[in-house]
Amino acid sequence: QVQLVESGGGLVQTGGSLRLSCAASGSIFSINTMRWYRQSPGKERELVAGIASGGSTHYADFVKGRFTISRDNAKNTMYLQMNSLKVEDTAVYYCHAELNLGRGFIGHWGQGTQVTVSS
Repeated sequence: QVQLVESGGGLVQTGGSLRLSCAASGSIFSINTMRWYRQSPGKERELVAGIASGGSTHYADFVKGRFTISRDNAKNTMYLQMNSLKVEDTAVYYCHAELNLGRGFIGHWGQGTQVTVSS
């Protein structure tokens, strides 16, 4: 069974840092683009950052210069280093990955990890 499992969320003060991880497991042939999304109460889920299999990255304007996305293809794992956190970064952070299970790439979601930034 294929799973995406996020970890690393928690409670941090304004200006602090957290590092999120997203590990893909199961019978996976390959992984294409991986992305982090987030969702706050009452808001729609929004894209935070993405990273292609070759390493090219893109970021939402609201995290540029503060967050860094990376991946370890050997471990099927993606990371999000979050620095200079703000109260408005509080959200559930979700991992999304395009997984090839043998029949082409299909998007999969993780269960989410809560990030809370206190003032």
